[in-house]
Amino acid sequence: MEDSQSYIDVRGVGRSFERDGRTREVLRGVSLQVAEGEFVSIVGAMGSGKSTLLGIMAGLQSPTAGTVTVGGALVTDLVAGAAFVFQNYSLLPWLSALENVRLAVQAAFPSATAAEQRARATSALERVGLGNAVDRKPKQLSGGMRQRVALARAFATEPSVLFLDEPFGALDALTRETLQQDLAVLCDSREKPVTTVMVTNNLDEAILLSDRIVPMVPGPPATLGAAVHVPLPRPRSTALLVGDDDAARARTDIIAALTAGGSRQRLAAAGRSVRFGAANAEPAKATGQS
Repeated sequence: MEDSQSYIDVRGVGRSFERDGRTREVLRGVSLQVAEGEFVSIVGAMGSGKSTLLGIMAGLQSPTAGTVTVGGALVTDLVAGAAFVFQNYSLLPWLSALENVRLAVQAAFPSATAAEQRARATSALERVGLGNAVDRKPKQLSGGMRQRVALARAFATEPSVLFLDEPFGALDALTRETLQQDLAVLCDSREKPVTTVMVTNNLDEAILLSDRIVPMVPGPPATLGAAVHVPLPRPRSTALLVGDDDAARARTDIIAALTAGGSRQRLAAAGRSVRFGAANAEPAKATGQS
């Protein structure tokens, strides 16, 4: 991917924290380019720095080194036109599902009338199968239903960018698989697909949803390894991936990058990302290299 095609451009990002008079460096030299409409997953172990990097990309945190641009604009605050989905749902417990979504719509479309905002919120809830639960409060919803509300809230704002932080990590396997498919459909259903960055420690989830997967090579400080392309048609199903050779190769390569001793130095020296899809495929020019 050439830089001119990048919608999200992370350049040499580092992040350090001060604690008890000591500096702890969490990220160093992180670079990543994401094309418009692309779905990129960053995978790694818990505590490896994935959420910190996502927060910097979204403008929720500031880097101590490097820069992030989205749509050509330097990120110094929350990214305009972005939506967020977190593992803990982040719903206001005293509001109904409809009002939780409508508040986001109001912020995104302040000139819309209250009736227009409610109509947009209702439509978004219907798209995720909650048309009969619009008046329920979060405590009256299951975990899967709460996350559906969070997805509806994100897409009701018609975001240009979607940031996902372990969005299905707290759900049971069946609910997680259902919502993964809902997310895939929502991301691809718009005339102009939303640019998506997800962090997860679930490799199969990343293979199911992503165009590219980038391993977080553990530190401290952590950085990114070589990206793995997943050129499988979407939407994908878990059953299809079980026997798919391309999915198996992608899984093997990511696991190797995450677990190999000294892998950071080898990956940096390799200066390439790996594409799968054709037998004996040649290494491609790196994108997402640190």
